[in-house]
Amino acid sequence: MEKRLLSGNEAIARGAFEAGVTVGTGYPGTPSTEILENLTTYEGVYTEWSVNEKVALEVGIGAALAGARTLVTMKHVGLNVAADPLFTSSYIGVKGGLVIANADDPNMHSSQNEQDNRHYAYAAKVPMLEPADSEEARQFTKLAFEMSEAYDTPVILRSTTRISHAKGVVLLENPDRSRKASGFERNIKKYVMIPGHARLRHIEVEKRMERLGKDVNASPVNVIEMNDPAVGIITSGICYTYVKEALPEASVLKLGIVNPLPEELIRRFFSSCKKVCIVEELDPYLELRVKAMGFKVEGKSLFSSVGELDPDAIRKAFGVKTTPALPSSVQLPPRPPSLCPGCPHRTVFKILNQMGLIVTGDIGCYTLGVMPPFSAMDTCVEMGGSIGLLQGIEVAMDGSGSKSAAGVKMTAVGVIGDSTFAHSGISGLINAAYNGRKSLFIVLDNGTTAMTGMQPNPFSGERINGQEAFSLDYEKLGEACGIKNGNVRIVDAYKPKDVEESIRALLDSGSLALLVIKGPCVIYKRKKMKNKDKKPV
Repeated sequence: MEKRLLSGNEAIARGAFEAGVTVGTGYPGTPSTEILENLTTYEGVYTEWSVNEKVALEVGIGAALAGARTLVTMKHVGLNVAADPLFTSSYIGVKGGLVIANADDPNMHSSQNEQDNRHYAYAAKVPMLEPADSEEARQFTKLAFEMSEAYDTPVILRSTTRISHAKGVVLLENPDRSRKASGFERNIKKYVMIPGHARLRHIEVEKRMERLGKDVNASPVNVIEMNDPAVGIITSGICYTYVKEALPEASVLKLGIVNPLPEELIRRFFSSCKKVCIVEELDPYLELRVKAMGFKVEGKSLFSSVGELDPDAIRKAFGVKTTPALPSSVQLPPRPPSLCPGCPHRTVFKILNQMGLIVTGDIGCYTLGVMPPFSAMDTCVEMGGSIGLLQGIEVAMDGSGSKSAAGVKMTAVGVIGDSTFAHSGISGLINAAYNGRKSLFIVLDNGTTAMTGMQPNPFSGERINGQEAFSLDYEKLGEACGIKNGNVRIVDAYKPKDVEESIRALLDSGSLALLVIKGPCVIYKRKKMKNKDKKPV
């Protein structure tokens, strides 16, 4: 067997390839992005960056119903977008295996919240696996596809930032490339979720979960490691590695499947230990369910529900000597994030700040426009939120405006990136047109999805594999939404006079307007020039 040092994301892609996956879809989002990027490198696998996570999962469901093993990737907040098809896909089941690789982000390294997506598996009644290292990421991905087909269900594979980006030794196995999509077969009662059919399918879902609840007790990925019976630890994922480092003598129940929980195995573990504690990041997901089984257990009384854990946090909770902290003389000073030197967005935010505008912002590297010296962003909620929030502010203000500290009337604009606009901003634009808004929406188009690592999008003119693609036309899109001639403008980000003049003119127009400010991402431009200069080997 060949050994290779892989990140968790690379290992998930490898596991999918070995499992016979032929279709991969997703939307880029740290910490999950590299899964699909790596899957693209394997021969015989179709991959696409879908316009958003909801569409990615819908494409994945369709491929699975046609018999293809399919991997769908997204970060934790992406599953919010895909939640609608997720819950119903639990009812309709699969034909080819369907696995959703979902990466949570404890401590919000690159996210607007740190929600715990284990709750999604429980609520949607689908199995969830949680690997503890890169090798398990590979193995569990393969197991997830087997479970998906064996139990006729989508399966969620949960990673976290540490698992996704940390590297470990992975054993490569021969891929199963004999699998072919067998084609779609009509099954109206199973696939068409009108109420009469859905009621019957819900019964099947409950039967499936009951069956799974029994079978997980014998699963090799749920393991009791008995050592000192004085203290037993129930844990999963990256927390398992922290526990093994901090408390090597403790007995551990390592859960590789976190939904459904193996109740018989948990009861056996409690009968073998004098005291049991639960070590988990974020919400008391395991703790609440174990307590519901009737057991007395400690969990969040020892650990915070905020941020990440580490070996020292576990040592401290159990009264074990912690690692001495580095002296302040050798600690690195904080480095707050900022827009790159030469970034095309810098000019825009400088102008917005000088104009004293209310700015509803969005998700992307341009969110850093909130930081000094620009300080030119007033809201940021979720992908596409800038367009809807702006409309709500305008409805509430009803033309009355609000005052700045200097007593000057302030006007609001919405700022969104090109990829985010395609993801979930266009529907907000349609809403604005339909409801007679007079909003100014500004799209910052830097030619790529920069924040997550330079991925293409529907405005950049290429696909995930570098092939040329149709590029959406802003002017035609604006026209289709009823924006009048002249109120869709495209200007150069590096011509500040044109930018400012356009903002003022479109605000003064008193009608719905779309301003596209184009300027290439400086890092992406440099990267493309380097690739262009490379000579073929």
